[in-house]
Amino acid sequence: MTRGRVVFLVRVPSERTDDFLRAYEAVRHLVADGVPGHLVDQVCRSATDPEQWLITSEWADLSDFEAWERSPEHRELVRPMRECFTDARSLRFHVHAQTPVPA
Repeated sequence: MTRGRVVFLVRVPSERTDDFLRAYEAVRHLVADGVPGHLVDQVCRSATDPEQWLITSEWADLSDFEAWERSPEHRELVRPMRECFTDARSLRFHVHAQTPVPA
């Protein structure tokens, strides 16, 4: 089993920022509390383009993410967040190496 990282690069118009962040918070807590294989996620805003966002999540195995992504629950849960996007790109990676996490 190899850990995986999923990256979403999305555009959210400034007027939809609050809706997007509310929707992200709802998804984040539900995923963190009960989706098998989910380890951690982050939402990041571009330092140079306020409409550019990066969402990353780490999974025990990419198959855990893919199983969740295929579920009807996933589609319904992320719908409010996706409705805020004007553009979205998804990438998946196997974690090859990592520096130690500081204590």
